[in-house]
Amino acid sequence: MNAPLRILMTGGTGFLGSALLRKLAERPSCRITVLKRSFSRTNRVSDLLTAPNIEWYDIDKVFLEQIFERERFDLIIHCATNYGRGNTNMLDIVSANLMLPLTLLQLAIRHGVRTFVNTDTIIDKRVNDYSLSKKQFLDWMCSAAGKIQCVNLALEHFYGPWDDESKFTTMVIHSLLRGTGELNLTPGEQKRYFIHIDDVVSAFLCIIDHLDTISPNLSSFEVATENNITIKDFVLLVKRLTHNESTHLNFGAAPYRANELMNSKTDISGLKALGWRPETSLEDGLRKTIKAEQRK
Repeated sequence: MNAPLRILMTGGTGFLGSALLRKLAERPSCRITVLKRSFSRTNRVSDLLTAPNIEWYDIDKVFLEQIFERERFDLIIHCATNYGRGNTNMLDIVSANLMLPLTLLQLAIRHGVRTFVNTDTIIDKRVNDYSLSKKQFLDWMCSAAGKIQCVNLALEHFYGPWDDESKFTTMVIHSLLRGTGELNLTPGEQKRYFIHIDDVVSAFLCIIDHLDTISPNLSSFEVATENNITIKDFVLLVKRLTHNESTHLNFGAAPYRANELMNSKTDISGLKALGWRPETSLEDGLRKTIKAEQRK
């Protein structure tokens, strides 16, 4: 019988982390330790709080070093992210996206952890503080290559049910389901890949299942769908699928962000070489998401 895979995970109460945690918990071979804050919302994982193969630590109440002294880990998965939305303090963004994973990376090397899997973004570092902090940590991962196996997953726009409304995709879906009178949007000519949460989770699982076949140093993978569409077409598709005939879509009322990427190009060949494929079409994924949101 193979030894269990011991995983240390951050962000397990978030949208992406909770979806991944749920799938990992279904694997009898996985033993997962989740780092959260004592005040983290646990509504997405309430049924997992007492799961026999999951242990929870509040990192505002225990030193990270103590966790590594108590437990031996094979793999760290860093999903915790501060997107910097609203009036988020710059230091909070740096703390979640740079200092926390950097501390974990250092402890992982010190305690002989085999692999560190990082959640990154496709967004250019010049766009905002969130993307800048993500790319800064990627630089640190590059410097650690050779000391630990590092895997970086850069994600395109992912969506699904029960995400935060601060996220663009969820805001659009909720607004159109509610019949909001008007949505002020950019001209919407920028192209993006929209990938369903199930396909993002399957990409992480694919990486975990193929750690023996990828570089022992640093590997980078982009996670997206096969085709991109304009933001405008995405919003119009959501409007059609929600059967919304009342909301006025005011394209052009909002300016583009500074350094906005107008035509996102991703390369998923690395993941495809491992046997991964995105399986959920945009229309099917949106239908599933809209149906789930209507039940809330």
